[in-house]
Amino acid sequence: MCTNLDMGTKSKVLIVGGTGYIGKRLVKASLEQGHETYVLQRPEIGLEIEKVQMLLSFKKQGAHLVIGSFNDHRSLVEAVKQVDVMICAISGVHFRSHQILLQLKLVDAIKEAGNVKRFLPSEFGTDPARMGQAMPPGRETFDEKMVVRKAIEDAGIPFTYVSANCFAGYFVGGLCQMGHILPSTDSVTLYGDGNQKSIYVDEDDIATYVIKTIDDPRTLNKTLYIRPPANILSQRQVVEIWEKLIGKQLKKPCLPEQEFLNSIKDEEYVVQSAMTHYYHFFYEGCLANFDIGDNAEEACHLYPEIRYTTVEEYLKQYL
Repeated sequence: MCTNLDMGTKSKVLIVGGTGYIGKRLVKASLEQGHETYVLQRPEIGLEIEKVQMLLSFKKQGAHLVIGSFNDHRSLVEAVKQVDVMICAISGVHFRSHQILLQLKLVDAIKEAGNVKRFLPSEFGTDPARMGQAMPPGRETFDEKMVVRKAIEDAGIPFTYVSANCFAGYFVGGLCQMGHILPSTDSVTLYGDGNQKSIYVDEDDIATYVIKTIDDPRTLNKTLYIRPPANILSQRQVVEIWEKLIGKQLKKPCLPEQEFLNSIKDEEYVVQSAMTHYYHFFYEGCLANFDIGDNAEEACHLYPEIRYTTVEEYLKQYL
């Protein structure tokens, strides 16, 4: 069977959640890489004027807006029929909202339409297949993503899963401190000894790699890990890069593991969920303590021509 890559053509792409944090970058990357790009315009957008204006800006850049709703199965089927690839980027950060499970409706639409050559569900962070022992309540997000994966595979839908690890804006900007998105010039709290490594990826780079992979047969029915070698760093190393840039040593008190765990129970559900993720990242080092295995590919290895943003380069914007 010939693939789009073999024939030198580019797939038509439908992006769901195109006005979101990662979604808007996916739209931009898809257009830049020459794909005929469709963006789902949901009636539920209502009076969110910024999202409406963003959709109109996509249209000016050459994207097609397609009306469709999770509450209207037929509209989703008709949207799917227009493309070869579907990428979903709806947010999973709103714990207890179960938005991730809305993708089951996309699976039903793709199954009925019967023409999609690749589906990339909304993941882009931690690989949920490796988080089966994660602590509640943060584990719920991983479990829901696995429900979606099972539905995709049971339906026989070709897929690529993307594990992009830590979004630079949320983690690098605040020197990996939860609740911070700007780097301090005075002090930073280290989780434990600050030496467990995580992986940080610029959000625009994530989109570039994702779009690069959709016509690549090497990533079909596999997990794509985005692991820029220069960005596999401990929290302490991230802080040291910042200290070098500002020419100043920060105070670095350490937060012991048990003290962090004890503090989780005093927070609201949403905060508890986020804190359990931080625990696995920065006390256990769950993002960088394994080999990706045979049924996976690493983006930087597949696409060495892409010049990714290093943590140091990312931090320079805050000077």
